[in-house]
Amino acid sequence: MAAGETWRPPRSCEDYWWEWKHCRGLRHAFHHYYAHGELPTCDRWREDYEACRAWEKGRTAAAQEALCKSERARVMENQKYAPVWTLRKSPPSDWYLPLDQDKPN
Repeated sequence: MAAGETWRPPRSCEDYWWEWKHCRGLRHAFHHYYAHGELPTCDRWREDYEACRAWEKGRTAAAQEALCKSERARVMENQKYAPVWTLRKSPPSDWYLPLDQDKPN
């Protein structure tokens, strides 16, 4: 960070509040239960919101560290899943040929 520049939270406090409200919604809970077999845990969004507000009020190092730690954990959680498809480095050699959609299987 450059001299004279102040640290800012990775997201606005309203974003954390919205995510917490969204996470607690019935539609999201139903979808999460259907997809993962368990209800979502929304406590982390609420804790992040409270840490963000604490940082806005007092600029405390504890609130800053809590937000950084939570965001790092969120990024690491998203990176632990491998992509379903392998990415290509170049297109197939016959990419310009028409597709065989009319042929029976």
